Amino acid sequence: MQLHRNSSPAKTPMKTLGICLAVLLLQTAVVFGQQSAAPKRQFQLKEESPQFWKLISHDAKLELVASGFGFTEGPVWDPHGFLYVSDEELNKIFRVYLDGRKEVLVPLGDPDGNTYDHQHRLIDCASVLRAIIRIAPDGKYTILADRFEGKQFNSPNDVVLGPDGALYFTDPTLDLPKGEKQELPYQGAFRLDAGGKVTLLTKELSQPNGLAFSPDGKKFYVDDSQQRNIRVYDFRPDGTIANGRIFGEEPGGKGEGVPDGIKVDRAGNIYVTGPQGIWIWDAEGHHLGTIVMPEQPANLAWGDADLGTLYITASTSVYKLRTTARGFVPYLSDTH
Repeated sequence: MQLHRNSSPAKTPMKTLGICLAVLLLQTAVVFGQQSAAPKRQFQLKEESPQFWKLISHDAKLELVASGFGFTEGPVWDPHGFLYVSDEELNKIFRVYLDGRKEVLVPLGDPDGNTYDHQHRLIDCASVLRAIIRIAPDGKYTILADRFEGKQFNSPNDVVLGPDGALYFTDPTLDLPKGEKQELPYQGAFRLDAGGKVTLLTKELSQPNGLAFSPDGKKFYVDDSQQRNIRVYDFRPDGTIANGRIFGEEPGGKGEGVPDGIKVDRAGNIYVTGPQGIWIWDAEGHHLGTIVMPEQPANLAWGDADLGTLYITASTSVYKLRTTARGFVPYLSDTH
């Protein structure tokens, strides 16, 4: 067999293989480069029902209020025109003003959900303290409850003022301090009355998180971050719940978010943070649409003088979005 220069049967296939590998590596690098350079999600209003547009205008614009946080949670609107916001990574609760200014109210280990009580005193779920606390305007705090039947809470997560004036909160293990022991053999939802008595409402959820009451006080909503669903219960005048059932499901992919904070408008529609943003449901459990957020939201609050603006804590930022709805805010309602 006559051989020509540079046409060795042993070398030609190897050279071709080397070129193919180089091209493949270059293509892979381009793809990964495109993925790493990908921007945040884009703000978007995704309709699932025409009813969605009765709550959000087609031309609604998402606005940035403040940024530069570690991880934001627990927004509470103060009628004086600012928000209280927890930062779980910076371990502080801030006053956040609408011009973007931030003031530290108190340094606190992993603060989470907040509310005002019926006397407009700030209540916080203090994860590291494993307690429900009340915080004065000067930052001093009082532990209201940290145990049930002699056993320490897991890591209180979110809290809401009930129609009877009591505080209702969830206690998952999501933020159980590292190295500390779980004492309660379940993750519950609880009631805390003005006298300091703690009552277990339910322990059937895997990781209970956000919670809210319907405007008429007859329904109690709580979501489960592990099961990715929302449950609804009948709320009784004696502060107990009954007839629990699945209200809605919020499935999503890895890293897209899970059901977390919940708020309700005066018409009874439910706003739940979940995969990609905020899911809006009507009172019958129909998914009306989703507010897709550039950063994954954990919680939200109604604000402004008419309670028509959603203030949203989303990862490192606080945003606001005007709606055509009007929010139901228990501590600003006429029932207390």
